[in-house]
Amino acid sequence: MNYSDTTIWWIIAILGVGTFLIRFSFLGLIGSRPMPPWVLRHLRYTSVAILPGLVAPLVVFPAATGGVPDPARLLAACVTIAIGYWTKGVVGAMLAGAATLFAVQYLLG
Repeated sequence: MNYSDTTIWWIIAILGVGTFLIRFSFLGLIGSRPMPPWVLRHLRYTSVAILPGLVAPLVVFPAATGGVPDPARLLAACVTIAIGYWTKGVVGAMLAGAATLFAVQYLLG
């Protein structure tokens, strides 16, 4: 598909306005009003729901291996989950997973 420069700029502008309106509807209109407890309870789980959806395809079907599951990446993901569950800390879990991936790919393989 070939789009003209003007069409591309219109698409960018419309998407920018749409993104602004979505964020403004939550931040600008609600602002400093207190939210009901049920909304706050659901918002606590947003990152827990989104992050696995972003990371799972990179672990199960990585582009670096042509979409073939890589045992090193699967092991690093398992270590990350285990350390995160054990320590309840994000940074330590990410560092442990990165160290595992590095060790398996570069030091052992």
